Amino acid sequence: MKLYQYGDNVDTDVIIPARHLNDPDPKALASHCMEDIDPAFASTVEAGDIIVGGANFGCGSSREHAPLAIQSCGVKCVIARSFARIFYRNAINIGFPILECPEAVDGISAGDTVDVDFATGIITDETAGKSWQAAPFPAFIDGIIRSGGLLNSLKARGVAK
Repeated sequence: MKLYQYGDNVDTDVIIPARHLNDPDPKALASHCMEDIDPAFASTVEAGDIIVGGANFGCGSSREHAPLAIQSCGVKCVIARSFARIFYRNAINIGFPILECPEAVDGISAGDTVDVDFATGIITDETAGKSWQAAPFPAFIDGIIRSGGLLNSLKARGVAK
């Protein structure tokens, strides 16, 4: 598991540049994820890796392609100081977990091994031997994430086809 750290105001245009939005295939989006801020990201990210970001992560346009590109890379979650509101909702809608925890962002260092317990909201830096408490998801949001997104959640409840 690797950590990728980014600063404040990482916007949707650097998460997935607009020039790649015409391809609806999530794997194609993943292959261009973060390329304008971190050209090596798409070729080095592996399933289970974590992104740590600063304030206002996911600001910019309202495209759901941004969290989808990150999720499609196999990233386990994003931990940030704060998220842009539309990015937060788009992440939940596609079933991608994100956690706000400024203390964890300040305490985690590159190269650390980090574990996240989504049920409790506890973020543990196993390398540093420290833990932080993020707010766990409310039951209805946890249900959406566990179902793989809003549409799957609605289908499971018989509300959508």
